[in-house]
Amino acid sequence: MIELDYKKIGVRIKQERLNRSISQEKLAELINMSKEHVSHIECGTTKLSLPTLVKLCNALEITPDLILLDSIYKSKEYLKDEFANIIKGCNELDMRLILDVAKAIVNVKK
Repeated sequence: MIELDYKKIGVRIKQERLNRSISQEKLAELINMSKEHVSHIECGTTKLSLPTLVKLCNALEITPDLILLDSIYKSKEYLKDEFANIIKGCNELDMRLILDVAKAIVNVKK
């Protein structure tokens, strides 16, 4: 059985909240919970329910696999999202370099 790491889940929720410049108070308001409860979720000191996970994902406009990434082995969507976030701020030259490195890695595995 897979054990969920609520500390890692909380860290990812907090990071996604910060990426969107949303305060804990605003997120709590969006999901109809207290700021304290959101804080406990982000610190990993409380377990979040499936309905709460769905509310958080909807409020942050993310998919649950991004939050649960170390528990879901078959999903690649979080990797695509993470990669997209990394290259978002890159110029064309940097993106071409990243693409060349990715191609080289894939070719080595073949």
